[in-house]
Amino acid sequence: MSETPQCPQCSSPYAYEDRDQYVCPECGHEWPQDGNAEEAQESTVTDANGNPLADGDTVTVIKDLKVKGSSSVVKVGTKVKNIRLVDGDHDIDCKIDGIGAMKLKSQFVKKA
Repeated sequence: MSETPQCPQCSSPYAYEDRDQYVCPECGHEWPQDGNAEEAQESTVTDANGNPLADGDTVTVIKDLKVKGSSSVVKVGTKVKNIRLVDGDHDIDCKIDGIGAMKLKSQFVKKA
């Protein structure tokens, strides 16, 4: 019987096997048993239509978005150029003309 590895995200020793992957009961992280944990963590960011996004792409906002801490709104159809992909809940880092630096969720944009 092989020894189960520690969770790559939280280093928990309590990971277990589930079919063809390992699961961490403490943080809920799942990774493949074939040892490609780094490849599994590199998930592709997609827009609202499922198109993959990359650094430097131009996207269009598909929904009016309120700017937190301000009374301004990012209107539907606003083009955002030269995006940067980052980890986290808001996975797009960008600058919007007239508003400034912002973080956006990829589910509210489409590739232009």
